Amino acid sequence: MKSDMEIRKDVMDQLMWEPILGGTQIGVSVKNGVVTLSGKVNIYSQKMAAEYAVKKVVGVKAVAEEIGVGTLPLFRKSDVELADAVLHALKWNMLVPDERIMVKVEDGIVSLEGEVDWDYQRTAAMKSIDSLAGLIAVHNFITLKPAITTANIKQKIIAAFERIATIDAEKIVVEVDGGKVTLSGKVRSFAEQEDAINAA
Repeated sequence: MKSDMEIRKDVMDQLMWEPILGGTQIGVSVKNGVVTLSGKVNIYSQKMAAEYAVKKVVGVKAVAEEIGVGTLPLFRKSDVELADAVLHALKWNMLVPDERIMVKVEDGIVSLEGEVDWDYQRTAAMKSIDSLAGLIAVHNFITLKPAITTANIKQKIIAAFERIATIDAEKIVVEVDGGKVTLSGKVRSFAEQEDAINAA
């Protein structure tokens, strides 16, 4: 098991390898495997990149993220400008059924609502806007209305786990109760956990 100092060093090294984070000043502290990120970045996607980078590090148990966004005047936009940019970004992304998504912007915080058929559409909507100037945070309230039936869903999820190199399929238990899927077991990192959730 890694010490907090070893985890901190690994997190710092991982942040250095993220090209989008070049020139940012992100502070890192670790206590009992809980990593706290602090500092300021110019755009929301840098904040998300830092969080994702930390989740890749073995030994990280939790992430407390206290990074501020958008301090330079160049990156500040009015809510009207940001709402217009969000609508255009969603419309131009072919993976996003933009007519089924409602957008709300308040103080640079974007809320997405609506219902889509697939999780990749929900994810694509969020990724479409995460680099927009003026964006402080995104709340993704888009819900799923799956178009598939629950027949043999457990076997399909297990087969998906076995296809994905980053997932140790033998250590994850899949339980299906109606339309609810529960994953349990032990993973090596947050990244493996997210891969398992995405596969399911």
